Amino acid sequence: MSLTDRDRAVVWHPFTQAATAQPPLPVVGAQGSWLYLADGTRVFDAISSWWTCLIGHSHPRLVAAIAEQAARLDHVLFAGCTHPGAVELAEQLVARAPAGLKRVFYSDDGSTAVEVALKMAVQYHAQNGQPQRTRFLALEAGYHGDTIGAMSVGDPADFAGPFAPLLWPVARVPVPVVDGDPLLADADMAPALTELDRLLATQGDTLAAIIVEPIVQGAGGMRFHPPAFLRAVAERVRARGGLVIADEVMTGFGRTGALFASTHARLEPDILCLAKGLTGGMLPLAATLATETIFAAFLGPDARRALLHGHSFTANPIACAVALASLRVAEDEHLLEKTAELHRFYRDFLPPLSGLPGVRAVRWLGGIGVVELHGGGYHDALRSQQVRDHCLQHGVLIRPLGPVLYTMPPLGSDLADVARAWDIIATGLAGAA
Repeated sequence: MSLTDRDRAVVWHPFTQAATAQPPLPVVGAQGSWLYLADGTRVFDAISSWWTCLIGHSHPRLVAAIAEQAARLDHVLFAGCTHPGAVELAEQLVARAPAGLKRVFYSDDGSTAVEVALKMAVQYHAQNGQPQRTRFLALEAGYHGDTIGAMSVGDPADFAGPFAPLLWPVARVPVPVVDGDPLLADADMAPALTELDRLLATQGDTLAAIIVEPIVQGAGGMRFHPPAFLRAVAERVRARGGLVIADEVMTGFGRTGALFASTHARLEPDILCLAKGLTGGMLPLAATLATETIFAAFLGPDARRALLHGHSFTANPIACAVALASLRVAEDEHLLEKTAELHRFYRDFLPPLSGLPGVRAVRWLGGIGVVELHGGGYHDALRSQQVRDHCLQHGVLIRPLGPVLYTMPPLGSDLADVARAWDIIATGLAGAA
């Protein structure tokens, strides 16, 4: 029996309609930017395996870090214990993060990093004498994960419908979406900021925080907004006493051309959420960074004043070791320079694609290149799936977001491989018109 047949008999896959989905790819190996299938086929991982594989699969230094740490200390509870890897990683994250972020709370994945941030914000205000501050603002088309709190602050249209009765109400701010390079694009921010001002006028006194995906909204369709919008939003929210939470689970660690996307907007968030590329995509690990002011609000003689949240594998030593190795490799191999090369490639290659039939817009930033088709209905989703199938037939893995096609390859990818992938995407677009 094949791996695919065995899978079909027992496995329940994420974000997959099992009744209609094509058989899953039988992946048996990975190296660099390539996946290897059971029949020996090699496939270019153009989406970094859900945006996690930062440098490249099975990087020898990361593999060695895992083996060395596993032989020394595999795991220890993090309540009442510590270990060198967790301390050093926290030191390294604080040294690299936007100014003001001084404390690191570990968890397991992006959703839990967001859950921690939301709980921090509410409890911080309550313990500073403002228990009424329990409301959140979020951006339209945002996505922050699949646990209940993360779904609440995300835009529930596509992901959270059956769970609507469980979600708390969250007001959403319109986003001035831009195409091309968002760092150079101009946008009319007035309608969005007017709506934000209206929301703050009615809800500002009960606002705990706003949560944003800085510059790039990922699962919502790789939507970009200008840095000036992010700065204006943060200024208005803080003027009404709210905190700013930056969800950089996807955008962190160089994906947008800066180590953190917040840097593009000169944003210094009160809370920062990290995961995915934190370990180079090798193991689950997340971190929620907060200011010393927020941390201090949880101190006192009463244990109930502490942040009573934790996970069995919080700060797992093996995951911390590979995260430290990933940070070192990213610097030693100049990944930010490689991201700049990807950005320049997209800048030159993508604009001509806007002339293809059915293409509404193209946009790019750092290692992210995007083609958006017109509409967004069934026909466009079908067309993007046809392009996906064409790509897979030619050894390139993409995963469209409805009518949105994009690549976000490992930052260590050979530029020639990325160019070949886009040649195949362009051919697929022309054939599916």
